[in-house]
Amino acid sequence: MLTDAQLQQIMPNLASAKRALYLAPLNAAMEACGIDTKQRCAAFIAQLAHEAGEFRWMQEIWGPTAAQLRYEPPGDLAKRLGNTQAGDGKRFMGRGPIQITGRFNYKTYGDLLGIDLTTDPARAAAPDIAFTTAGLFWQRNGLNELADAGQFIAITKRINGGTNGLVDRQMYYERAQAVLMAGATRAAARAEPLMRGHEAIVASETPVEAKKVTAKKPAVKAAAGKTAAARRKA
Repeated sequence: MLTDAQLQQIMPNLASAKRALYLAPLNAAMEACGIDTKQRCAAFIAQLAHEAGEFRWMQEIWGPTAAQLRYEPPGDLAKRLGNTQAGDGKRFMGRGPIQITGRFNYKTYGDLLGIDLTTDPARAAAPDIAFTTAGLFWQRNGLNELADAGQFIAITKRINGGTNGLVDRQMYYERAQAVLMAGATRAAARAEPLMRGHEAIVASETPVEAKKVTAKKPAVKAAAGKTAAARRKA
């Protein structure tokens, strides 16, 4: 489970109100999609931090730009995205931290979640849906396995189609790894003292040390007794 403090360290530009809004659905999505190790979590969080600007943008900013106009039919990109009707480009713009785009993807992920995202595409930006679609994309594209192998560049290519923003992605990856590993180290350090106490200290004494302590006490008493007897005789 990712904590609020860890998320703040990884994404220092994310406002506290948004952290409070996003943390629970983020953790729920990771749990549901097998993003359950520190390596997987670090890679996932790093890629999402870059794609969504530290979760500040859960919806593509629409211009339209020249690139966004290519989403509109007719055209090869529009065809690949499944955009068949006028206005589909804007209607099915990138939403969520992984920026699912196009009518085809909205239908695919809507079907997986059992909801109709083609009728209500804006719902894809809602935190519970947004993080779940990101987790499903990650899981269904074999990115957990690539994270296990430390193949961060391969993950980037599978998400981006290339290596755009790789330096920024790697910066988040290194930061996330450091934060998550530091948390594990602190937890281990705290766990050990809780398992020990007075009984452990007593148990650590060797039988020889215990005998020495026991033997010394009578010897002192005996010596004291002889001294008193000597005094009486005198």
